[in-house]
Amino acid sequence: MTKTEQDHLDSLRDGRSVYLDGKLVGDVVDHPAYRNAIRSAAGLYDFQAAPENEELMTFVSPTGARVNRSWQMPESYAELVQRRQAMVAWAEQTNGFLGRSPDHVASSLCGMMMRLDLFEDHGEKRAKALSDYFEYVRDNDQFVTYVVVSPQADRSQGVGGQADEFLTAGICDEDSEGITVKGAKMLGTSCIMANEVLLGTIQPMQPGEEQYAFSAAIPLGAKGVKLLSRKSYEASAVSEFDNPLSYRFDENDAVVYFDEVKVPWERVFVHRDPAMCRVQ
Repeated sequence: MTKTEQDHLDSLRDGRSVYLDGKLVGDVVDHPAYRNAIRSAAGLYDFQAAPENEELMTFVSPTGARVNRSWQMPESYAELVQRRQAMVAWAEQTNGFLGRSPDHVASSLCGMMMRLDLFEDHGEKRAKALSDYFEYVRDNDQFVTYVVVSPQADRSQGVGGQADEFLTAGICDEDSEGITVKGAKMLGTSCIMANEVLLGTIQPMQPGEEQYAFSAAIPLGAKGVKLLSRKSYEASAVSEFDNPLSYRFDENDAVVYFDEVKVPWERVFVHRDPAMCRVQ
């Protein structure tokens, strides 16, 4: 079964912790600060599920699931064109105003899978973790977003030189089951309406900053994940007529705080390796 709008809406009722104006929101699906933007994104899945769009928007994965073409790794020019046509069709549904639509990070993960050999050089277990995770999010057509920017407090220092050791998300503990992550990452665009977040780093890490040099994938409803939302433009939209864009396309940004979140090894792709973070 191809994923639908209702499937996605139901998946967001996972008990996630979203804070707006200092208060815990509760169910984001019907909250006036997010409900229209969430439905703009979720509506993309109804578009792909329509029988007349099935061939345009979806393909059958190697395991037999029919999923969006953003998960397709083209092996020919024709397949590359097919994939591009699907991405254009999705973008046209929102006039391009959803910049972090589900195909965005799906494409990033495809790129990583195309160079799985780089992860194999880092370690066989980490490469297998990425490969297995890719298969999971692909075959379940998950909406994955990412946080890759460290909070900027003392800009004269790197992540390892901040007054608070865990201002930036870092590994505070690890054992045979996985790592424990504590601290914050930004900007979290679309985290409120997505299923999973890819936690990584875009800034180069230095020797001595190994505890911050990792990447992992975490469900946004996981225990200890807290989404600190910026103000909602959608909530302030006077009317659909006066504020047509903020009314339905406010993807929102959020600081994502990881309050000692346990991440199993099968969801850790880079581990304490500044050079590999840059390669990724």
